[in-house]
Amino acid sequence: MNWAEVCEMPVLQNLPFKIELNEWGNIVMSPASNLHGCLQTEIAFWLKSNQPSGKVLTECSVETLKGVKVADVAWGSQEFFGKDALQTPLQAAPELCIDIVSPSNSKGKIKEKISLYLEKGAKEVWICNEKGQVKFYGPEGEKANSELFVNAPNRFE
Repeated sequence: MNWAEVCEMPVLQNLPFKIELNEWGNIVMSPASNLHGCLQTEIAFWLKSNQPSGKVLTECSVETLKGVKVADVAWGSQEFFGKDALQTPLQAAPELCIDIVSPSNSKGKIKEKISLYLEKGAKEVWICNEKGQVKFYGPEGEKANSELFVNAPNRFE
């Protein structure tokens, strides 16, 4: 199964789940809570307020080496979206991909998604837990602060 087929399936519309494809084309679903949605909104609003020249996306699909992964929030520069537009899924990751960890996410899967986004060109990946605490990652590993957004908070509420 490919991402276009998944997006067109009526049975998958309006589900309270985040949907991704694994490397074998199988659908993977994760339940999303209202807290998850609230954090997603807070992060997206903060990004747009602090970097109005780029685009902020929620549910940003990226084709990776292990299937289509969906960042809860992503930010890309005008340059990035000028060349890649808004194709679905994106073939390269925007400069910033953010995942909000759900109870169903294992540490191994989160580490894997960080690597996959970075391999596809993301400059940074932020991981936000359900308490709103954020950790920042780049190609060199975990870092104390964001380099893309120098005033990025370590916590969203």
